[in-house]
Amino acid sequence: MSYCLNPGCPNPDNLIDAEFCQACGSKLLLRDRYRVLHALGQGGFGATYLARDEVLPGQPNCVIKQLRPNASAPHIMQMARELFEREAQTLGRIGNHPQVPRLLDYFEANQEFYLVQEYVSGSTLQQEVKRNGPFTEAGVKQFLSEILPVLEYIHSHQVIHRDIKPANLIRRSHDLKLVLIDFGAVKNHEQAMVNNASENTAFTSYAIGTPGFAPPEQMAMRPVFASDIYALGVTCVYLLTGRSPKDLSYDPATGELLWRQQVHVSEHFAKVLQKMLEISVRHRYQNANEIFRALDLEPYLDSLAHSMNQVPSKGNKPGTPARSGDLTGSGGDKNAPMSPAARAALAIRARQQQLNRSDSTSLQSGATRQRVMAARATSASLKTSDSKGQASQFTGSRGKTPPKLSAEDLQSYYGKGRRDFSSHDFSTLQLPRADLSGASFNQAMFKQVNLQGATLINTDFGRANLYRANLKDANLTKAYLSNADLEEADLRGADLRGAYLLNANLRGANLCGANLTGAKMSPEQFAMAKTNWMTVKPSGKRGGGW
Repeated sequence: MSYCLNPGCPNPDNLIDAEFCQACGSKLLLRDRYRVLHALGQGGFGATYLARDEVLPGQPNCVIKQLRPNASAPHIMQMARELFEREAQTLGRIGNHPQVPRLLDYFEANQEFYLVQEYVSGSTLQQEVKRNGPFTEAGVKQFLSEILPVLEYIHSHQVIHRDIKPANLIRRSHDLKLVLIDFGAVKNHEQAMVNNASENTAFTSYAIGTPGFAPPEQMAMRPVFASDIYALGVTCVYLLTGRSPKDLSYDPATGELLWRQQVHVSEHFAKVLQKMLEISVRHRYQNANEIFRALDLEPYLDSLAHSMNQVPSKGNKPGTPARSGDLTGSGGDKNAPMSPAARAALAIRARQQQLNRSDSTSLQSGATRQRVMAARATSASLKTSDSKGQASQFTGSRGKTPPKLSAEDLQSYYGKGRRDFSSHDFSTLQLPRADLSGASFNQAMFKQVNLQGATLINTDFGRANLYRANLKDANLTKAYLSNADLEEADLRGADLRGAYLLNANLRGANLCGANLTGAKMSPEQFAMAKTNWMTVKPSGKRGGGW
């Protein structure tokens, strides 16, 4: 079907090969090239359409965004033109990222403005939630691991998106990657604030984003990079609850979104979300790297602090806790050598304090990224390299061992609704065909566990020790396995579609016959594992090579 863009047309639908609209006589082939097929969305200042490029071979689909000012006064047209050119310039500058739609063309015709963009086929996260229900904590963590690098990329180009929400995040069909769309509300951070009153009135609903997802400073037309962080936090709450912010309550005194009682997440992750949703910009995360650091490093601080408190001092009996604030483990003797755990804690805390003092504008120079990478390197260096699968979690040489649960206890607790089993020990347990979907096993011990045929959809195994675990034929769809130790694990025939495996140790892991379609992993990781012609690669193609 060919669609007429004349706003006054009484019947815009036409035959697919028509040259002129049968109802109003308007030419249907836009710029003698683009045939509009149907409308995708409508807004106060324009609309978005699915179109076909009839000049290029194969006539590929594209998206045409039409900006239609609601007045013809010269100053309104000039402001519309400036908004149009701003979005075109922004898309041209950042459109080289694989998770941002490319700008293909832009032009003005009949006092209307048109942007032509790459068409992204897939479902929005809003559609996913409505179809499949809310995400688990592990699912939201995986979402953040996918979208934060995109946010960091656009911020590094001095661009504030200003309209991050589930409806503007599409999971692309062919590779399952998230794509951030709709840059119509973008703001160039380095551009001076416009104080023209007519712009702030005529284009308010076009420029400020979506109420409920936009923070107060953005609604007041003073957006900063952290404004996108707030919108991302609201998006996380939507993914966890399936409820729009307008359906949630607010604290009338502070304006804070009351979401905590609506979700079931670990205390640590709740603190991360709370800081993303701070009403005060000063107390909110300032950039994507700060969130990465909080998710990656903070769990270790609790373990390290516990280890330090268990280090015996010189004058104490073994097992007697050191005095509060004693980081040396030597009864306050500052000349005595510190324990490895204490040194690690000091290193991480020093880096965290340094990073907390970093200004949000340091992202432009790359200083933040360097410090974060250094902090992560320190964190990674704390892990043991025992190839025999010794405990790689931070308990300290004399720290308390992780709590041990039996297979019966684990399944009983899970059946009663418990989902957080972080830092527990499940080594050597027999759990074939167990259903533990959506559970959090962050930093847990699973050495030589039997999970053959288990259902582990959206399960969080971040930093877990799965050395020689039997995961044959297990369903690990969208499982979170970042920094997990899967050395020599049996993953034959496992379903790992959409799993997050970046930084996981896959040395000697058996992936023969495993399905890795859409999984997040590097070629180097893939090369470390055992694969065969039946292995489905992340690209969706079969074969042992990357």
